[in-house]
Amino acid sequence: MVDLTDIREITADLPRSYEVLVRDQIKFRVGQIVYLAVSRDEETIGIGFPREERAAALAAEPDKFFPPRPSDERFQWIQVRLAALDYDELRELILDAWSMCVPKKVRAEYFGT
Repeated sequence: MVDLTDIREITADLPRSYEVLVRDQIKFRVGQIVYLAVSRDEETIGIGFPREERAAALAAEPDKFFPPRPSDERFQWIQVRLAALDYDELRELILDAWSMCVPKKVRAEYFGT
């Protein structure tokens, strides 16, 4: 199982990424865009996720993913149970979410492409 320490380790070297505390909830942003939010109990995260892929992920892995609140369904967002993830899956989800928020040039420099 992964936790907040793993999340902080993965996000630490991401360009333009920073951590904030908003109403007692830890969030990670690029500029003003939130790409990852940790639940108050630190058992789940909300994370940027392609809207067009959300239904397939929810259907394929309901033990791992669950839908965002109805008010957040319009956004590219999904909820994830941390207990269902290993470190590599968490890293992939975080990098994908971060990549959706940064300029293409920043993303290309980070991945060396």
